[in-house]
Amino acid sequence: MATSREVRNPAFRQLRGQRSPGEFAAAIRRAAREIGEQVACDARYIGRVEAGEIRCPNYAYERVFLHMFPGSTLKDLGFSDRGAVRGRGMCPDAEQPSQSDTGQFDTGQFDTGQFHTSQSHTCQNNEESDVLRRAFMAGGSAALAAVSLGLGPAPVPSQRRVGEAEVSAVEAAVRQIRLLDDRHGAAGLYQRAARPLAAAYALLDAGTARRSAADRLHAGAGELAISVGWLAHDSGRFDDARSHYAEALATARVSGDPALEAHAFCNTAFLARDAGRPREAVRAAQAGERAAKQLASPRLLSLLTLREAGGWAGLGDRTACSDTLVRAKSLFAQGTSDADPEWMSFFVEAELEMLEAQCWSALSDWPRAAQHAERAAELQDPHFARNLALYRAQLADDLARAGAPDRAAAAGHQVLDLLDQVQSSRIQAMLAGTARRLLPERRAAGVPAFLDRHASTPRLV
Repeated sequence: MATSREVRNPAFRQLRGQRSPGEFAAAIRRAAREIGEQVACDARYIGRVEAGEIRCPNYAYERVFLHMFPGSTLKDLGFSDRGAVRGRGMCPDAEQPSQSDTGQFDTGQFDTGQFHTSQSHTCQNNEESDVLRRAFMAGGSAALAAVSLGLGPAPVPSQRRVGEAEVSAVEAAVRQIRLLDDRHGAAGLYQRAARPLAAAYALLDAGTARRSAADRLHAGAGELAISVGWLAHDSGRFDDARSHYAEALATARVSGDPALEAHAFCNTAFLARDAGRPREAVRAAQAGERAAKQLASPRLLSLLTLREAGGWAGLGDRTACSDTLVRAKSLFAQGTSDADPEWMSFFVEAELEMLEAQCWSALSDWPRAAQHAERAAELQDPHFARNLALYRAQLADDLARAGAPDRAAAAGHQVLDLLDQVQSSRIQAMLAGTARRLLPERRAAGVPAFLDRHASTPRLV
């Protein structure tokens, strides 16, 4: 906490005023949501800024701070020049982040499913955990352990006490995976992300953390398991995803963490729906709701209720689905809360519309599904290319089924426009299904051009 450290950034401390670090962090998260940004701000981050450990914020935080304090510069907020912080001369385009640098972490470039970081992008790395970022993308539990513990590539030593550095490394890996997935999708990330997960559980197995650190480490490892599970899920590796979600649920139960338990059940319900097990989706969502009732987050309950609605839709129970959707939207309307989990930053109105569209699609009400999918695409922040592509893919398929092949083809073109940024087997599979449905409609306006373009688009392997 900042109160236990020397304040080396008095300007930032003055901005906090009488608010506690936790209250100020909550205000920053709220400001981020106002501009569609994602930041994982908590009291520890505030303490690190005030103590001078974070001399210059990354680009996402910069946008949020300048939104909160209009007319101010980073220097006014007590931060240092970005080039000086990096410890080397400014890159030619260092103050002009690339189009891929729309969030907390440098996204680099995807090439045949692998992640590479170019020299120019390296100049724009996340200032908070640059070394961790490079180790994570370089791969290997040994690399993460080395960064966390200051060691070479060797197993975690049982005599070394796990503390703040190790726990923070795990938490940073979770945030990094989520942001990279938000921007680009799962393909090319899954295999690499599994390695830091192994490292996180190796830290748990070491059993040398103090209670406070152990609780955070359990939560971080569980969230990392869910994030890796989602990458498997989005890549069509359903068995792998189920295993990772079960691992997260077991971790939640061992540590008595209702927030982690609710998250694990939420993703399990989502997976069950996608895997054609709608009754399991209903049960898992309801179990998540029971866990979430221990938390003061209507938005979390709303999301879990939407997962339940998806299960009812899969069972063909229109009445139960409709009733559950009403309940979910009522919970959503209660607004955000400081108790909302960090991982739920994606759950905005656009996602609500998308999940409702999927329910109506499962119930074969294609026009109604297309209406909500179109609304989702209109509301979605264009920075989040993966979700935008997903929503438009849903829209294209619903329009094709609703008997509007020309509009379906137009939406399909919009998805294809995004595939150079997005690596998602899930989205490509949806678009392939739409193309098959449009084959008999080759005479409709725009359909031949879409089918030809789709046929020439490289597929993920």
